[in-house]
Amino acid sequence: MISFVLSLLALILGYFLYGRFVERVFGPDDRPTPAVAQADGVDYMVLPSWKVFMIQFLNIAGTGPIFGAIMGAKFGPAAYLWIVFGCIFAGAVHDYMSGMLSIRHGGANLPDIIGAYLGNTTKQVMLVFSVFLLMMVGVVFVFSPAKIMGDMWEPAFFVDHFGKYAFWIVVIFVYYIVATMLPIDKIIGKIYPVFAFSLLFMAASLMIVLFIKMPHIPEVWQGLGGREALTSKSIFPCLFITIACGAISGFHGTQSPLMARCVKNEKMARPIFYGAMITEGIVALIWASVAMYFFYDQPTPGYELVEGGAAAVSDAPSVVNLVCRDWLGLFGGVLALLGVVAAPITSGDTAFRSGRLIIADFLKMEQHTIRHRLTICIPMFACAVALLVWQMADKEGFNMIWSWFGWSNQTLAVFTLWAITVYLVRQHKPWIITMVPAVFMTCVCTTFLLSEQAFHVDGHYTWLIAAAACLIAVTWFVVWYRREKRC
Repeated sequence: MISFVLSLLALILGYFLYGRFVERVFGPDDRPTPAVAQADGVDYMVLPSWKVFMIQFLNIAGTGPIFGAIMGAKFGPAAYLWIVFGCIFAGAVHDYMSGMLSIRHGGANLPDIIGAYLGNTTKQVMLVFSVFLLMMVGVVFVFSPAKIMGDMWEPAFFVDHFGKYAFWIVVIFVYYIVATMLPIDKIIGKIYPVFAFSLLFMAASLMIVLFIKMPHIPEVWQGLGGREALTSKSIFPCLFITIACGAISGFHGTQSPLMARCVKNEKMARPIFYGAMITEGIVALIWASVAMYFFYDQPTPGYELVEGGAAAVSDAPSVVNLVCRDWLGLFGGVLALLGVVAAPITSGDTAFRSGRLIIADFLKMEQHTIRHRLTICIPMFACAVALLVWQMADKEGFNMIWSWFGWSNQTLAVFTLWAITVYLVRQHKPWIITMVPAVFMTCVCTTFLLSEQAFHVDGHYTWLIAAAACLIAVTWFVVWYRREKRC
């Protein structure tokens, strides 16, 4: 538990110290924000700062800091290091800078921001890449809650005529359409803070129980203490893809513009963007520690003490349900249900909302008119439904989509970090703060694609691939930097 306490303190200090430094680097001021200057009553409007924070937190979190942390804990206490250093020096910087750039560019979407600094060709690629990623987010966050609720109850008529889980899939998609179409304050502004509070309350409750139980979980300096990791995958690069939302996630960059259009003053951006990411890191840290107890507690792993635990070692949603019910009772079961059902649904609907706005910007189609919103939403949801049908028809469909989602999510973060680095160079500001995580994540994503995801290059060459990717990224940056300075 010492590693947990030190990591928790590091995240809190990271917000107050490094977060303040990053804020000074960017330099917020009192200029009118898009919420004030471009208010349209649909997507651009001033919301209370506390509400913007809660919505931002739930938008970027979903089940990411829960499921990712649980699966990442299988690599051992190295998960602590990635959550802490990734969150403070990469993820929170990524979220704050992308949010601030959106504010400075009139509430621009992520592809527009990337295009402004990496060129129009990159913008077009990222536009397609972002929309496809957002549809994958919506699809993967439909099936898991539909499965959980369908296993609890589902009308027999739907099961007999349309198959298992069809009823809840339809219900969730109807909600997606309504939430995506309506002004942001009608549903998202009202119910998201409630769900965000539930997610935070669940995490805080589990942290209290951790301190009461004080389990003997592995410390960073001890490793696994002779115990075998519960995964055969290598820490590099797999850990850095598995734990995404609790450390750094490109998906966050697609969500920050939603709240950039609702911020009244730029000086509120640090608690909203940097703070929400640190908060998500704390949630991930708590769940990583809970998972350490479940997988590795001494002298008996937690899963051997919880009924049905042995069968749930590889199933993150089941770990959530089992631990919450065992530690928090019936109330914990309700919170777990909110965590694994409501959280992914709310991330899914904001993903589709972001997709609608990105497509609308590309088509230069204003979104105040409902007809224009429908014009974009109908084909977008049709594509998502087709992807979902394929996923359900193929027994490996979900795992395949989730795997590609993980890689594409972090790859989007790579392009965002490089775009921010270019911005900082041109503004004569300390660009090293984003250049270092950009190079590192470039190595991670390139290595994962070649060795794990697509080409399955022999694992013995992993570090050679990483070194080559790092060298190419640094060389490209140095060449561009020298040319930029000559201009």
